Amino acid sequence: MKLGRKFLADHLVVETHRDRAALGQAAAHGVAQYLRALLADQDGARVIFACAPSQNEFLAALLQTSRQPATAFAWQRLTVFHMDDYAGFTAKHPQSFRAYLHEHLLRHVEVGEFHPLEAELPPAVACERYSALLSAAPIDLICLGIGENGHLAFNDPPVADFHDPALVKLIPLDPACRTQQVHDGCFDRIEEVPLHALTLTLPVFRQARKLSVQVPGLRKAAAVRSTVRDPIGTACPATLLRTHPDAVLHLDEASASLLHS
Repeated sequence: MKLGRKFLADHLVVETHRDRAALGQAAAHGVAQYLRALLADQDGARVIFACAPSQNEFLAALLQTSRQPATAFAWQRLTVFHMDDYAGFTAKHPQSFRAYLHEHLLRHVEVGEFHPLEAELPPAVACERYSALLSAAPIDLICLGIGENGHLAFNDPPVADFHDPALVKLIPLDPACRTQQVHDGCFDRIEEVPLHALTLTLPVFRQARKLSVQVPGLRKAAAVRSTVRDPIGTACPATLLRTHPDAVLHLDEASASLLHS
């Protein structure tokens, strides 16, 4: 395997771009093309979005790309989900992932339906309701990132299960994951970061038709190296991406830097 602008890691397509902006633009272009083609063949599409600073450039570029004639698609034909949120947080909490998605996407476009993960409800109720919504029909696309500890959504190594029987569950957050929330600027101190979250589980990612993965920044370089090079397993949950038949991992020069060694 040679590092280049584009290469394969098992089934996973890995693309390296010069910076965060170029990464976001390339990922947005690929997603817009995919949705445009998909909606030419079916009435609607079911899409899950990540809610994290790593997605900022991608979401901004997707809004722009979706307005270009060659890559335009109908947002009104999308059913939108998100993949996690802090237990007990309401949609109006400034650190809630629903607040993030509203700020960076939903207030700018009109989607057909948005299904929020209602993290303020008792966890068993919230998980049951969201599981029913997710399982009602196939998921066509997930747009996601990778955590500093290799997590997908909040499937941190201590709780990750490639064959989880649940689709949504309440989990304790790994200390490394909580530290990342401070690194990302979402909280000032680790003591402010919640101890528990609701998350989609790894089988949701395995079963989706397509994955678009956006991972910029030097702090993600070690997780990227593990994703691409380590044995497939829950020590680095993101290694799951290498088993997916249609997944693209978009990197910038910083997040790809440890692949050179």
